[in-house]
Amino acid sequence: MNTALIWDDARIFLAIARSGTLSGAAIALEMGIATVSRRLDRLEAVLGMPLFSRHQQGYRLTDDGEVLLERAEALEHAGHLFGEAARHQGRVAGCVRLATAENLANPLIIPSLPQLFACHPELQVEIVSGVQTVNLHRRDADLAVRMVKPEAGNVTIKRLGTLGFGLYGSASYLDARINGPEAGSFDHDRFIGWAESHSHLPAARCLTSMLRGRRCQLETTTLSAQIAAATAGVGLAMVPHFIARQAGLICLRAEPGADQPLWLAIHSDLSHSRRVRAVADHLIALFASRRNELAQP
Repeated sequence: MNTALIWDDARIFLAIARSGTLSGAAIALEMGIATVSRRLDRLEAVLGMPLFSRHQQGYRLTDDGEVLLERAEALEHAGHLFGEAARHQGRVAGCVRLATAENLANPLIIPSLPQLFACHPELQVEIVSGVQTVNLHRRDADLAVRMVKPEAGNVTIKRLGTLGFGLYGSASYLDARINGPEAGSFDHDRFIGWAESHSHLPAARCLTSMLRGRRCQLETTTLSAQIAAATAGVGLAMVPHFIARQAGLICLRAEPGADQPLWLAIHSDLSHSRRVRAVADHLIALFASRRNELAQP
């Protein structure tokens, strides 16, 4: 060979072999006849052999051309496989572990997943709701939605919005209040609060300040238990607006001091992973579309 082989010229060879004419190959390849002729000449020069015999009726394969035809078709097939592999590599597939609080997962994130899976049917999501034991640095999860800003480290952080809180009670409890549903005093109310192990939460601190030394009638360690108790008429609870609305509770007043920021944290090594990016983008869009609902009564 007197120069390097240009692999794409094998397409010219195959197109002429299949059509039998330069004009037919030119149409199939969407090229000019002169370009097809010139590239065939180049291929034959590189290989050092004629691939076709020229006849009045068209082009016929030489014996050498017949031998190389199968190899050229194999090269074409390999090219198709190469392109198909690249397309598959671009798909969003695999499992993504998402750590989040159960009160965000159940009423908000999980109901949105059909839309995500419709776009990416080969994607799987594992939701880890025990966020106290999840550490992104140890790769316990790929990304997390949290109400506490993650400490500095190998994570990418984005603010998603605000989770607003208010003081809520059931219609039956409010109707039975000593001073009526609209009363501004809470001296005679029963309250549902957090156990001592959760006293660090903004909602717990806000409620403690409001009670000024009084104890809650009921203390729990989960938000779902507080919602259940408030719905049953046990008393008033400091709970997120969007969850209280879904439970049919009535807001007595918003409590901005109990509001909590919402953060999306992604392990930085995975921030460009297609599967992780797909879930992250879905969450960003979800929280953006529900921003007012999450923050306001």
